[in-house]
Amino acid sequence: MAFITFSAEGRTSYGIARPDGVFDLGRRIGSILPDLRSLLTAQGLGLLAPLPAPTVTDYATGQFTYLPILPNPSKIFCVGLNYEEHRAETGRPVAKYPTIFTRFADTLTGHDTPMLLPSNSTDFDYEGELAVIIGKAGHHVSEDQAAQLIGGYSILNDGSIRDWQRHTNQFTPGKNFPSTAGFGPALITPEEAGPLGHQSIQTQLNGQLVQSAHLDDMIFSIPRIIAYLSGFTRLSPGDVIATGTPGGVGFTREPPLYMRAGDRVTITIEGIGTLSNPIQQAL
Repeated sequence: MAFITFSAEGRTSYGIARPDGVFDLGRRIGSILPDLRSLLTAQGLGLLAPLPAPTVTDYATGQFTYLPILPNPSKIFCVGLNYEEHRAETGRPVAKYPTIFTRFADTLTGHDTPMLLPSNSTDFDYEGELAVIIGKAGHHVSEDQAAQLIGGYSILNDGSIRDWQRHTNQFTPGKNFPSTAGFGPALITPEEAGPLGHQSIQTQLNGQLVQSAHLDDMIFSIPRIIAYLSGFTRLSPGDVIATGTPGGVGFTREPPLYMRAGDRVTITIEGIGTLSNPIQQAL
């Protein structure tokens, strides 16, 4: 099953993606579960009866606007330098533990909606990543238990403002400009996605292939990342983990290849979907 969050007719809702649009769950159960995060929480606690079968398309494609899968995550974790090619191209040393930084919720934007180039930088870089959405709470979980916490998968473009990122050795400023990270289009449940392994992950900028790898190229696996994060914080339904980007990012190229207003960046992960965002100048 695949879930989206969207806006239509002046209201925000969420639902089950259909080939031609969306089945609106918010219209049917929104009085008790107002958003996708609350749905994940209810599922994680075992409080939810089977969902209504998606028998109709309430809004056809083109009649709604995609929003970030989870507009209100309580925590967004990002893993840096998690593909060997990317670690090597940045010149960073081999690490014993995952490099973790955080994003704010207002940095997210939905599928096919603009990622904003800030007015005080031109160094806007793309980073295609698999996103893991937590569906069940856990603290101090082992790698063997980690899969039980996964509520679904999606795609995140960890748009990076490189000059601000390099002001110090901390990543936070360059990762938290408003509407700089595309997130979507859908949450794909683990049952729908199947086991993850050699699926491809690719990024295109204006149709040019700029990143290409496979999910099993990650240095730190998804179970390892979840176990590590749960060692210092309690993971909750609706938390988001961006698992790192492959090599080929713009700032390592000669000359650097940054995203400009009018560009379009598209990320495809086999079995998960395609996230596409135009680049627009921020006001």
